[in-house]
Amino acid sequence: MTYAKPALTEAALLSRWEERGLVVQDSERCMRYLRHIGYYRLSPYVRSFEASRDVLREGTTFDEILNLYIFDRRLRLLVMDAIERFEVATRAAIGDHMCRLGGPHWYEAPSHFRHPNRHARLLKDVDNLVDDQLARVPERPADSSFFVSALEHYVTQYGDPKRPPSWLVLEELSLGALRSVYDNLSRRSDKTAIARTIGLTEPMLTSWLRSYQRVRNICAHHGRLWNRGLGVNPAIPSSLNVRWLDDRELFERERWRRQRLYPVLVSLQTVLHTVSPGSTWSARLRDLLDEHPHVSRVGMGIPEDWWTDGFWPVKESGALEMRLHSRMEGPRHDDS
Repeated sequence: MTYAKPALTEAALLSRWEERGLVVQDSERCMRYLRHIGYYRLSPYVRSFEASRDVLREGTTFDEILNLYIFDRRLRLLVMDAIERFEVATRAAIGDHMCRLGGPHWYEAPSHFRHPNRHARLLKDVDNLVDDQLARVPERPADSSFFVSALEHYVTQYGDPKRPPSWLVLEELSLGALRSVYDNLSRRSDKTAIARTIGLTEPMLTSWLRSYQRVRNICAHHGRLWNRGLGVNPAIPSSLNVRWLDDRELFERERWRRQRLYPVLVSLQTVLHTVSPGSTWSARLRDLLDEHPHVSRVGMGIPEDWWTDGFWPVKESGALEMRLHSRMEGPRHDDS
C-alpha cells in the first residue's frame, strides 16, 4: 500500500470527528486542544468510545475524550513517581554494595563483569560523559550558595583517575545503562545482595528493571499508558519472601492481566513497601481511580475490588499528597 493521506487543518480534523458522532459544544476550544495536543495523540482515546469502526457511541462528547486523556496523564505522573523511587534506590543499592567490595572505581575492574564487550561499552560511556563535560564552558558560581554539578566539579578538580568514582557515575547513567550494569555483574551473590536491599530476589530485580525501563520510556515520551499492552511485563514472584498480593494466584488464574498495567502497579507497591513504607502512593492511585469512575479498569487489568486485597496499605486518602505533587507538575490545560 501507498500512504497518501494529506495533512489537514484543526477544523477539518474536528469535522472528521463530528462526522463520526462526536458532540462538540465549543469548536474554538476543541481546536485549541487539537493544536496543542495533536490529533494523533488524542485519536486512541477517541477510538475507545467507538460503537463500531469509525462510529462513536451516541452522545459522546469532546469533554469525555479530554477527561480520559487527563486521567492518563495523571496516571503517567503517578507511575513515574514510583519508578523514580525504585530507580534511585537501585542506583544506591548497586553503588553501596559494589563500592564496599571493590572501592570507588570498582566498575573499571573486568573481574566484576561477565561480558567484556558490555563492560567496554560501559567504560566508553563513562569516558564520553567526562569528555562532554570537559568540552563545556565551566559554570561560574555567583556566590557561595551556587553549586556546580558533581561531574563538573570532579573533572575540573581531579586529573587522576580520569574516570569519576562509582557514586557519581551511577547517577549519570540512564536507566537502560543501569540495567545493563546490573545484568552484567559476574557474581550471583552480588546481584542477590543488591536485590535484597530493595526487598526483591535477583530474578525479580532483573525482570522488573527491564519492565520499568519500558514503562518509563512510555511515560517520558508522554505516550498512552491506559488500556495498553506493554509487551514487557514484570515477572510474578514465586518466592514468599517477596511481598505480593494476598491473592497470589490472581495472575495465574487470569493470565490476561499479566499483559496489562496492573502487575506493574502491584510490583511498584512491592518496592515501595521497602524503600518508602510511609508513602501514600497507593492511596493516591485509589483517589485517581475514584475520581474517574467511568474510566475502564479492564484495559489496565485492574480488578474492580483491587483495593480490598490486604497487600495494599490502609490509608484513608492520598488527596493531600496528590495536591502537593500537583503543585510540582507545572502548567496544565485549563480544565485538567
